[in-house]
Amino acid sequence: MFLLHEYDIFWTFLIIASLIPILAFWISGLLAPVSEGPEKLSSYESGIEPMGGAWLQFRIRYYMFALVFVVFDVETVFLYPWAMSFDVLGVSVFIEAFIFVLIPVVGSVYAWRKGALEWS
Repeated sequence: MFLLHEYDIFWTFLIIASLIPILAFWISGLLAPVSEGPEKLSSYESGIEPMGGAWLQFRIRYYMFALVFVVFDVETVFLYPWAMSFDVLGVSVFIEAFIFVLIPVVGSVYAWRKGALEWS
């Protein structure tokens, strides 16, 4: 039988975990000093007068490397449960995991051959 009182600890933890950051932001908003002035509203607050515009263009290569990192990082997160229960799941899950790993590897090889991952 499904009883809700078994989840009291879970709901208590969820409420407390939600309230702590909300209270931290609220209290810091109350206690933080508010000082607005021309120095505070400028682009830089290091004491040096800003030179030029604040807009700076980055190369697309930085984003490419970040995207490749995120893809393989997320892939690792998804592969961990498969690795922990590999002996129970069987060969079909191994084939699925192999295909799951093969797709980003083929994409990385393609990007590498096209020169998308070169710094020069």
